[in-house]
Amino acid sequence: MEDIMMLCRKHTALTAMQQELLKRILVVFPFLADLSHARVRLYLLRRDKKSFVIASEAWPHTVYFTPDVTEEAVGSVVPAMEEPLLCRAMQTGKFSQGKREWNYGSMIDMMADPVFDGGAVLGVVCFETTSEDLSIEGYSRLLDAARLLLKNARKHLDPAMYQPLSASDGIVITDQFNRITFATMAATRIFRVLGVGNLVGGHLFDRKITQHIKKETQVTARPWEREIEIGTLVLLDRNLPIMEGGRLLCRIVIISDLTELREKDREIQVQSAVIQEIHHRVKNNLQTIASLLRLQARRSKSPDVKEALKESVNRILSIAVVHEFLSEQGHATINVKEIAEQIFNLVAMSMVGRDFDLQTKCEGATLILPSSYASSLGLVLNELVLNATEHGFEHRHAGRICLTTAEDARGYTLVFTDDGCGLPEDFDPVHARSLGVSIMRTLVEGDLGGTITYDAPPGGGTRVTITFPRKS
Repeated sequence: MEDIMMLCRKHTALTAMQQELLKRILVVFPFLADLSHARVRLYLLRRDKKSFVIASEAWPHTVYFTPDVTEEAVGSVVPAMEEPLLCRAMQTGKFSQGKREWNYGSMIDMMADPVFDGGAVLGVVCFETTSEDLSIEGYSRLLDAARLLLKNARKHLDPAMYQPLSASDGIVITDQFNRITFATMAATRIFRVLGVGNLVGGHLFDRKITQHIKKETQVTARPWEREIEIGTLVLLDRNLPIMEGGRLLCRIVIISDLTELREKDREIQVQSAVIQEIHHRVKNNLQTIASLLRLQARRSKSPDVKEALKESVNRILSIAVVHEFLSEQGHATINVKEIAEQIFNLVAMSMVGRDFDLQTKCEGATLILPSSYASSLGLVLNELVLNATEHGFEHRHAGRICLTTAEDARGYTLVFTDDGCGLPEDFDPVHARSLGVSIMRTLVEGDLGGTITYDAPPGGGTRVTITFPRKS
């Protein structure tokens, strides 16, 4: 879809300043559509003066529109002779209202509001809605507020103030004296729970409306927004004054009921704390098991048993690292690089001699994966480092290992390399008797649903490539 600047340059003779003005107006278009319960379009007269181009449109989230909306309208050219209401607004510079054919003889109400730059009409903003929505009691007040906001949008407005609405949000409109002139059914229902029977005609800051507030939270960065607690309700109040020359024209207040959302947030916090505690206890239990195995290894007189127990301790501790990470972070996701760095450090401390210089590096894309990948990836990374230190760096005093991460539309790729002696000539990963190779193949193919391959990089050493898909 072409943006407003490209469409202006392609179809009109508007200046760069005028194009920038229209771009600022478009910031509030989605909010305008929700506020007015209407499809909102910006029509610009083309150079030939015989047709219009649709430069932008927004559909409302607050009402349901039956027409087919799959066809992209932005950039479409409409003959001027088919849009008499738009022509009237362009020529007279006055707000025009009427009806137009929607589809196969069905009619829709249409309100055209010209956009000015000084005395020149730049284009027409058109509100198109159904007769049913137009018949809402007090709808003219809603439309007036939308038109005032459209005029106010010539200034540099903060887009965060004018986020789209939902059908459950309550809308309250006041006049310049903060008297309520319009309230939607959603707003009326919310305030009825507070004991306020009729909003329209009352004052926005009347004691009857504010007396039940027991807590109010306001963020400095968003002074127009506050979260208030009234009884068991949690409401979000978005206060949008429309000013001109320092004088209030009207005020748009959006009331959202966050009670259920905040209750779910509290439940999630409790669950997160419980899960963190579980991870912490599992980590402690694994470390206890590792300590027992170390004790057993020290008492054993068989070098093979000592080595096997030492490897088992490291595998257990690699899983403990994952649980420690999850207990500290408290997230349902893991950062692969952070897990890898912790496991590399663990192996360097426990499996490599003090006189061995092991250099580690993690590079590539930052992979944030679901925690369900954590244990499998932790064990695989542990086995990769163990194999490199035991076999690749045998009879050496230094070595370098590197993990490179990547992500694409199909899934994830981990490339582990070392600068060791390389793979044996007769190496066959499928039939290899190595426990580490068997563990990695089982985890990658069984748990992750991926593939693992081994080869030699150009500079020598070993390269292991692991690819696995995203989990649905």
